[in-house]
Amino acid sequence: MKFFLSLCTFLLISVSAHSQRVKILEETTGLPVAGAVIYNASKVKSTMSDIDGVANLGQFSSDEIIFVEHLLYQISSFRTSDIANRTIYLKAKIEGLEEIVLSASKFQQSKRDIPQKIINISAKSIVFSNPQTSADLLESSGNVFIQKSQMGGGSPMIRGLSTNRLLITVDGVRMNNAIFRGGNLQNVISIDPFAIQNTEVTLGAGSVVYGSDALGGVMSFYTQNPRLSYADSLYFKGHVVTRYATANKEKTGHVDLNFGMKKWAFYSSISYTDFDDLRMGDHGPADYIRPEYVRTVDGTDQLVANGNPLIQVPTGYDQINFLQKVRYEPKEDWTFDLGLYYTTTSDFSRYDRLIRYKGDNLRSAEWNYGPQRWFMGNVQVTKLSSNSNLYDKIQATLAYQNFQESRMDRDYAKPDRNIREEAVDALSANLDLEKQLGTRTELFYGLEYIYNHVTSSGNEENIQTGTTVPTVSRYPNGSDWQSVAAYTSLKFKPNPKFVFQTGMRYNHVVLNADFTQNNAYLYLPYTNTKINTGAFTGTAGVNWNPNQTLALKFNASSAFRAPNIDDIGKVFDSEPGAVVVPNDDLKPEHAYGLELGLKLNFENRVIVDMATYYTYLDNTLVRRDFTLNGESEIMYDGELSTVQAIQNAAESRIYGFEVGLMVNFTDALKLKSNYNIIGGREEDDFGDNTPLRHAAPQFGDTHLTWQKDKLQLDAFATYNSELSNNQLATSEQGKDYMYALDANGKPYSPSWYTLNFRTQYQFNKAVSLTVSLENITDQRYKTYSSGIAAPGRNLILSLKYTL
Repeated sequence: MKFFLSLCTFLLISVSAHSQRVKILEETTGLPVAGAVIYNASKVKSTMSDIDGVANLGQFSSDEIIFVEHLLYQISSFRTSDIANRTIYLKAKIEGLEEIVLSASKFQQSKRDIPQKIINISAKSIVFSNPQTSADLLESSGNVFIQKSQMGGGSPMIRGLSTNRLLITVDGVRMNNAIFRGGNLQNVISIDPFAIQNTEVTLGAGSVVYGSDALGGVMSFYTQNPRLSYADSLYFKGHVVTRYATANKEKTGHVDLNFGMKKWAFYSSISYTDFDDLRMGDHGPADYIRPEYVRTVDGTDQLVANGNPLIQVPTGYDQINFLQKVRYEPKEDWTFDLGLYYTTTSDFSRYDRLIRYKGDNLRSAEWNYGPQRWFMGNVQVTKLSSNSNLYDKIQATLAYQNFQESRMDRDYAKPDRNIREEAVDALSANLDLEKQLGTRTELFYGLEYIYNHVTSSGNEENIQTGTTVPTVSRYPNGSDWQSVAAYTSLKFKPNPKFVFQTGMRYNHVVLNADFTQNNAYLYLPYTNTKINTGAFTGTAGVNWNPNQTLALKFNASSAFRAPNIDDIGKVFDSEPGAVVVPNDDLKPEHAYGLELGLKLNFENRVIVDMATYYTYLDNTLVRRDFTLNGESEIMYDGELSTVQAIQNAAESRIYGFEVGLMVNFTDALKLKSNYNIIGGREEDDFGDNTPLRHAAPQFGDTHLTWQKDKLQLDAFATYNSELSNNQLATSEQGKDYMYALDANGKPYSPSWYTLNFRTQYQFNKAVSLTVSLENITDQRYKTYSSGIAAPGRNLILSLKYTL
């Protein structure tokens, strides 16, 4: 009987203790807030949230007023009896002043401790900026330059590097695959901006944590996490969004639903977008207008006058995004996550290939990308507290991805359509761990394995007879690319004012390519090629915050990029009259960088954040003239073409300066501005010393915002300096079809600006309306290296309903 009573008492105490626990989360991201102090009015009683954001309110009475305070968040007060679902949400203080980031080590760290510059784009700012694609989302950061060859695209440039020299991750899984190319990429649009919880952009090398490809930066996208109720009752939340834009007659619908139970939670998201042809602005270079286009009627190509030369025909497409996530928390320190992601587009034209002329006629009758499809399934297991001697936190991630893309092109008045299709199956496994070695030292370390398998086919279809014959494929069919790596990173913080971080990684890459199929057309002097190479990379940096006003950062890093299937085995027409062929003699690129940052904070009223950097890229992979079996020209797709190949034939030097300014005039009125200056030269083995292709012009933005109660306003300008013809890379100087022409008839990239206004009004807890008027003065412009002109005056209406 005594035993029974003791057991009952113990169970009652346990249940009572558990019921008095609360979880403290950041309002917009749902991430736990550690170190939040909770106290009553007299400050006699107090407690603190642990690393998981959990605090015990057992010492407070059931109807007591408590206050929750944290350095990074606004002080909030609650009555203990009114805390719903045992969860407290805190609002962040001044945005960007102090944030928690995940991408630097795979676990939460204070942004103040990271020696590199990291841009954080929160869910709140994503909702307000209302981007049409994730490429537009990155552009809104003010530090990422976006190039577009077509409306269904967006290729980021960061600090003079782009495409396969930048890394994209989604929920910690790398999106880069074995056919990520050096030319402009549009894969980032596969990520649904409606489903993103927050985005972190690491400016500069990230090879220690992320391995190959992270030479210029890492774009880390984190999708919405399912939210639990932590109670017996169901926690439900959902959103319905509809949006319309005038410049491309965008019609978008989005729905997301969250069902949270005590230990299980489910999050579902689906978005559909339909874009019509894009209208450019009315004021700007006449070189950009679209006077005519090709229409095919009964198998015959015709040049048709464009009824409105400002409409870029054809550029429209549609896209669907789906996300399903499941979370299971059997215990407070254990989390199991499942994510299923699927995106597909319709066919969409590569617009810059459709505006080239050959004589008096347009060169191409059609040049389309087939549906761009991406599927990912990942499972992630996280334990955030442990008594193990090996780790305090551990996270294991397994992922499978499938990428599908294709290209279809046909010359004007020619019956033969070239169709090339590619697919990549990608498997990855990551193990990341964190260990507190003492009160001042943290150790991060992990293992990674990646496997990519590439399938590729080529066919030539006669549109008049319907017959199809095989032809050379874009990539060697059946190729594979593997990577295995181990890394370690150490953070030493002897006092709150000084942080030292260092790390090292070893990465080994093995590539196998079989050219048997393509040798029926190319007659290469080899049938197989292999790459078996390894690289050590490292980083070391310090943060010094001597007082509340001054913060200094310095970081030195090395990074690398191993050749992939695209580098070693691609066959494609790089430009009119040129064809790229395989090259089996490639080595990794190595980057060595320095970064110095200075931040001045004058009582949270004026904040100036500056950084300068220098990167040296050795063994740069560049496209240059080549010979195949002693021949400098071959026939490709019916045209005599100059032979080119990717080669380790250059070295690059990149340098730049970034400055950000935030002025908090009042709690409601703020000014925020960014400006970027980038320069770079590329010197090759043939004696040419030319501007770097992906060094963007000087660019920036300035926002004047006002927020009070239910209303938020943003008047902003974006701007871009000129690049004259001699400032363009050699590969760009001959693209008269893509750039404006100067007084001498030579291509150049003009300067431009836009004036814009955005407002958001929250009618009530359920309904909000966002209205944007972009490019108010209807400027006609192209961002540097872009084949498509940017939208003209554009009214965007977005209505959001919270269920």
